Amino acid sequence: MSSLAEEARDVGSEMHALIAELFPICRSITGNGLRETLRLLQSHIPLETVEVASGTRVLDWTVPKEWNIRDAWIANSSGERVVDFRKSNLHVVSYSMPVRERMSLEELRPRLHSIPEQPDRIPYRTAYYDANWGFCLSQRTLDSLSDDTYDVYIDSSLEPGHLTYGEYVVPGRTDDEVLISAHCCHPSLANDNLSGVAVAVELARYLTDHTAELRHTYRFLFIPGTIGSITWLAKNADVAARIRHGLVLSCVGGPGPVSYKRSRRGDALVDRAAEHVLKRSGSTYAIRDFVPYGNDERQYCSPGFNLAVGSLTRTPDGQY
Repeated sequence: MSSLAEEARDVGSEMHALIAELFPICRSITGNGLRETLRLLQSHIPLETVEVASGTRVLDWTVPKEWNIRDAWIANSSGERVVDFRKSNLHVVSYSMPVRERMSLEELRPRLHSIPEQPDRIPYRTAYYDANWGFCLSQRTLDSLSDDTYDVYIDSSLEPGHLTYGEYVVPGRTDDEVLISAHCCHPSLANDNLSGVAVAVELARYLTDHTAELRHTYRFLFIPGTIGSITWLAKNADVAARIRHGLVLSCVGGPGPVSYKRSRRGDALVDRAAEHVLKRSGSTYAIRDFVPYGNDERQYCSPGFNLAVGSLTRTPDGQY
């Protein structure tokens, strides 16, 4: 095996190990799981963390209350936990309010979410900006529930706290910047979340070892989706003005071909560079035009900023 192939294998193993370490953590757009994730990343790159208080006005949004969860379950009349947060943190709708109730299946059913066409999968749902609660479970589990009385328990808190994000800057010879952004707010989702984080960390490590070769300065952001990029933009308008090119990394761990989504400008240098590289890669690829749906590229490309930021994925979200 060539040294290049061996190096690629080693890098792949390191990224997989990082994903395996991060996977069990119950992350959300705020809270201790997000902080724990950023602390683990600090053992790989010298990441600085920033905390923004709940209630802070960020453009036309507001930083929400901080959410933390300790336990949650649904138990039948025999005391058997038919849904258990400790077995999968996807079982609880993220940002669910605290609950302790006894309910019939008929009363409980509107709070239960499944994917009928994928009967063995646990969906991922959120209630970030809505005072609500619920559970996610496989369709097979839902179908197995008998007409019984169920104890429902969610040990969570929604209190004034902070939104946390991580930032790492690799200096180049100029102040012109390249932005690399990855969201780190989802619980056990390896592709839509941790794949982008792992690639960003490895790229940051590589560039740190090659600073003498860098013309641009590279800024890496590890943020909660949507509200994180909005918060960063609100607090860093002067820095945003220095960004010349950027990429959002999301869903880069799947088996599908590489897919690039252009910036809102459509013909920015990063758009032309991405298409140039993909055309000459010898591999199957897709180029997509910008639409205001997806990940944090929609915030970076919003009319008030209109940054040259594209999105790099494999199979896009909602299609894999």
